[in-house]
Amino acid sequence: MRTTAFIVGFSIVGATVFSAIRTVILPRAAPSWLTRAVFVSLRVAIMGLAGPKRSNEWRDRVLALYAPISLFTLPLVWLAVVMIGYSLIFWALVPSYGRAFHLSVSSITTLGFANADTVVERIFAFLESGLGLLLVALLITFLPAIYTAFARREVQVGQLEVRAGNPPSAVTFLLRHQLIGSLENPYQLDPTFERWERWFAEVEESHLTYPALVFFRSPQPDRSWVTAAGTMLDSAALATSCISRRAVGSAGLCIRAGFLALRRIADFYGIEFDHDPDPTDPISIEREEFDAVWDRLAEAGVDLKPDRNQAWRDFAGWRVNYDQVLLALAEITVSPYAPWTADRSPPNRKRPRIRRFGTPRGQEIHPDSIRVDQP
Repeated sequence: MRTTAFIVGFSIVGATVFSAIRTVILPRAAPSWLTRAVFVSLRVAIMGLAGPKRSNEWRDRVLALYAPISLFTLPLVWLAVVMIGYSLIFWALVPSYGRAFHLSVSSITTLGFANADTVVERIFAFLESGLGLLLVALLITFLPAIYTAFARREVQVGQLEVRAGNPPSAVTFLLRHQLIGSLENPYQLDPTFERWERWFAEVEESHLTYPALVFFRSPQPDRSWVTAAGTMLDSAALATSCISRRAVGSAGLCIRAGFLALRRIADFYGIEFDHDPDPTDPISIEREEFDAVWDRLAEAGVDLKPDRNQAWRDFAGWRVNYDQVLLALAEITVSPYAPWTADRSPPNRKRPRIRRFGTPRGQEIHPDSIRVDQP
């Protein structure tokens, strides 16, 4: 019995250390059962507190605490599980489990209020003390890396409000660039698309290395990295498919970088989607919505391609690459309202009703009735 307890305790400690290494040190998307259990359990509690009947202001305040609370809880869980594992190890060495637990708590807290009587007990007590300090030190070094990546992500998200309005919209992005003359030569947008191509690459790297970043909400409640991604992907898709004299170029590369990043993040979270969609597959954007955008661009004097039908087919062919994953990520992160991203469900699912910030409860607004901001 004592031998079995030692083996089980050693296995628990080893699994916890392995979980911490995969979560903090390993620079790639590596799921950990213990980390996942912490985040999933707290998500259930947080989502229950931020119920759908609550105001959007309340929900955002509560959801903003989800990732920080999870990261705060994670080392406590690691230490608690290690303490239980070492309690079983000490139980194989001391007469009673009560004394074993007492010795384990004394060791992991480094308080030393319980004496280890034998050399073997002292060795395991020192090992547990060192492991406890190591786990805490890992998290201390972990947090600056997360917040550095978060700050780098949010700089671009914040800058998008200048170009695409608030909430961000692809049509607003194009109309504002038309007003300042950037669409007279559509290749003037290339530097912008190139910056966002790099942004997608950074987001993929950081959000797979530190998956908790997916759930870190922007400092402003009406911003989101998901809606920013969707806005730039749609802007690039509209520019490529609709604007005359616009070749694929940097816009196409931006789209590809974007949908690859979103797909890989979605893969980590087990989101199901078609990895090889057909260009004619249905998307969540309806033809009437595309036509409305086309008309607004035409009214603003944008030099559009002559064949609207072909432009729609081209746009749908671009959008189908990221449509499912974009909407799924907007759903799991509970993103704030933004046209064509957080205002709808995937194709063949009923579109939700959205309440924007400041809208009294019970006065829901259907997404189709909301016009994007004017440039």
